Amino acid sequence: MVAIATIAAHRVCARCQVFGAGAAQAGVMQTRLIDAGDLESGLCRMFEAAGCAGEEAARVARDLVDANLTGHDSHGVVRAPAYVDWLRDGLVRAGQDVEVVTDGGTFAVLEAHRGLGQTVAAQATDLGIARAREYGTSIVALRNAGHVGRVGRYAETAVAAGLIAIHFVNVAGSVLVAPFGSAERRFSTAPFAIGLPLPGRPIVLDFATSLVAEGKVRVASLGGKPLPDDALVTAGGVLTGDPHAVYGDYGPHEARSAALGRGAIRAFGEHKGSGLALMCELLGGALTGGPCSGPVTEAGRGITNGMLSIHLSPAHFGTQAAFERVGRDYLDWVVSAAPIDDDAPVLAPGDVEARTRAARLAGGVPIPVDVWESLRRSASALGVDLVG
Repeated sequence: MVAIATIAAHRVCARCQVFGAGAAQAGVMQTRLIDAGDLESGLCRMFEAAGCAGEEAARVARDLVDANLTGHDSHGVVRAPAYVDWLRDGLVRAGQDVEVVTDGGTFAVLEAHRGLGQTVAAQATDLGIARAREYGTSIVALRNAGHVGRVGRYAETAVAAGLIAIHFVNVAGSVLVAPFGSAERRFSTAPFAIGLPLPGRPIVLDFATSLVAEGKVRVASLGGKPLPDDALVTAGGVLTGDPHAVYGDYGPHEARSAALGRGAIRAFGEHKGSGLALMCELLGGALTGGPCSGPVTEAGRGITNGMLSIHLSPAHFGTQAAFERVGRDYLDWVVSAAPIDDDAPVLAPGDVEARTRAARLAGGVPIPVDVWESLRRSASALGVDLVG
């Protein structure tokens, strides 16, 4: 199912990310509403044509569409053309399994050899879950992975297994974010995620330590949701929401390259986000045995992710019953707080994603027209017809 729609683009607060919720109108953009199943099938054919085996192609397609379903469009299908280009250029590798470099039982270091992130990060997560179920806790260090996508998905997998998950991630080769007090790039967007298996209402907190993810800058540059006016900073230190600060000059159908821009994305929360970004770089990068985001000394090498994952089993701690009872009671008390705006109730991490998923499964996934055309061009070059 494909439908064309013209909808008002809204700026939304960080807490209310459902499209158009609690924000003022900022413009108009055209989107296509695509059935999630049709979109996933089309992407699967696209990745098979790009050299992936059927199972891996299906996994990558599923994870990208899942990101859109949760409202994290920055990590969704907008990424597919870049993945195809990276596969063609050898910057990521299909059919790659992780190599266990160090195995200490409760901890392991894994080399991904630039395998597709959705494959190798899933393997790292599966290993971490298995070890935590055996020992009660596990620490898995993954290095040199292709773009792993939405980190919260790996936390959700662990939560579904009854485990707590903590993830520190960096993006080697992607220096986009300015540290607090500067306009010069030093960090990657350095994502961080925590998942908690509370009964009936699991919590997954997943965010980039930058004020916005780089993918959101990309989406905005392609006609999607505009950025906040202070999300970026120019080389001269002026706050802006214009993607040209990061990508420089570009035409509507030209690839976006951060190498052409001189500005930066800002860290969230001023000095606090800047400090957390540094920790993600050191733990997701240096501790795993992989690189930090920079300095980038070799152009054209592409990006890789490092991810340090910690899994904890409440059952092994002997506190599972108390954790579930006290944790759920406390969560319910927190979200019962009277809202300042009656139309914007207090939410728990993951509430917006669940609401967005239900809406998009029922009504289709909104894809900005420019993103859709980019997908069609990439698929067409592979001899694949997408839906519509």
